[in-house]
Amino acid sequence: MSTPQIAYSVEGGIAWLVIDQPARMNAMRLEMWIGLADSIARAEADPAARAIALTGAGERAFSAGADISQFAEKRTKPEDVIAYDRAVERACAGLGGAQKPTIAVISGICFGGGMELAMYCDLRIASTTSRFRIPAARLGLGYGYHSIEVMARKVGIGSVADLLISARIVEGPEALRMGVVNALFAAESFRDEAAAYLARIGSNAPLTLKAIKRALIELTRPEAERDIGAVDALVTACFASQDYREGQLAFREKRDPVFTGL
Repeated sequence: MSTPQIAYSVEGGIAWLVIDQPARMNAMRLEMWIGLADSIARAEADPAARAIALTGAGERAFSAGADISQFAEKRTKPEDVIAYDRAVERACAGLGGAQKPTIAVISGICFGGGMELAMYCDLRIASTTSRFRIPAARLGLGYGYHSIEVMARKVGIGSVADLLISARIVEGPEALRMGVVNALFAAESFRDEAAAYLARIGSNAPLTLKAIKRALIELTRPEAERDIGAVDALVTACFASQDYREGQLAFREKRDPVFTGL
């Protein structure tokens, strides 16, 4: 059996972060929460990565959430609860605050902490057989304000209230209607469709992606605290770049642009 981990690789401009504990439906152990935050930082610093994709090993699960088998040892004493929650918060904040776009690639079960991770990503693409659930109310867990705020901002207060209070399972097609996912692909073609979607993102202009992501980050902040000037500076950098000239030339020549981030 492989050691539970967050596997890291880069392909086609996409940094792949794989939640790798398939024997337990990719449930997140404490060391994996810590490792995920470190992997996000690695992807942000990796010049070969234009975006970050988070997925689960195998086809059965994106992630079943936190590995509850650890709770008695790692999440019972008050100080342990604080340390555990900080590790979760750091991983989630890393996804939401990353300077590069983050995409959750979801096949199978996406429950609890796994769904929380997916909701912190900028985009979520899923298989028609994917299933979503936040079972906190069935486990007696408290759910933090900031995580609820993030979800409410993306899918609306009513949908979040439904998910949290009922603790029910939502199938892929309903998740698409609710706005939980941005795109849904047939199970039999999911990996190919997801790869094509991500390949398009990976071929886009890095400076433009960075400017867009900074704007998305600022939109999550209170209006009085938003640094619109920082977004404007990144937009200005786009127009001054070689990539901007390459984009125009490729359009005129009717070919795909080749962006370098310069």
